[in-house]
Amino acid sequence: MKKSENKSPAQLILHIVQGALIGLGAVLPGISGGVLSVIFGIYKPVMELLANPFRNFKTHVPKLIPYIIGMAVGFLGVAKLLAFVLEKYENPSVCLFVGLITGMLPSLWREAGEQGRKKGSYISMAAAFAVILTLLIGLGVSSIVITPGFGWYLFCGFCLALSIIAPGMSFSTLLMPLGLYTPFVDGIGSLDMNILIPGGIGALATVICLAKLINLLFDRFYTYAFHAIVGIVVAATIVIIPFESFAASVESCIINIVCLVVGIVAALLLDRFNSSVEVG
Repeated sequence: MKKSENKSPAQLILHIVQGALIGLGAVLPGISGGVLSVIFGIYKPVMELLANPFRNFKTHVPKLIPYIIGMAVGFLGVAKLLAFVLEKYENPSVCLFVGLITGMLPSLWREAGEQGRKKGSYISMAAAFAVILTLLIGLGVSSIVITPGFGWYLFCGFCLALSIIAPGMSFSTLLMPLGLYTPFVDGIGSLDMNILIPGGIGALATVICLAKLINLLFDRFYTYAFHAIVGIVVAATIVIIPFESFAASVESCIINIVCLVVGIVAALLLDRFNSSVEVG
């Protein structure tokens, strides 16, 4: 994140929109809010804040407020609408976000190479890609169904926090095979305390336990960790592409392609606008 203290109205609006996309990405199936925070350049300050909240509160929170506002709108405000949209237009919605992620990959690749690339960088990327692809395919083909409860909603909170502090890990991808995704998102949209409380406890415990460790990992092994994220993102994106819907009919194929293209173009334009605003 750039160190400009006084943000222009255009920058504030852009950062709120980016925060909303991060919040939306946190609940949309297959998308990781952490990945979007990396792409928008706020992952490092967020992790620094989570790892040392008292030490970094004054320096980091003021810069992150526009993003936090956007995240709240994207996460809480869209959760209920998301359930409806996904039920009515599941494949086009997923294709739109696949396009967004695809269009953001060049920015993510630039970020990964910020401190140079080594042979180990490519090895970590390939290894992360293989591991995550195998894991997600395994979860996708499993047919485990469980009964939601307090303990399982703690687990949902753990997965949600993990998708933020470990970019590329989508909590929805982990919860869908277990039948927990829909009740969890519905509970968030309805502000159901029976779901929000255990989910919040699980998320908070995860951040406390893992934030310092992951922040240390990026400080000491930046190029390896970041290239691993690229591998994770590519693997997670491949898994969520609704290939079967492309073959369902000519109409659905065209709609999906249009959504993909719109997502890619929107992401490229957003990246270009982001660069021009930050430079200006």
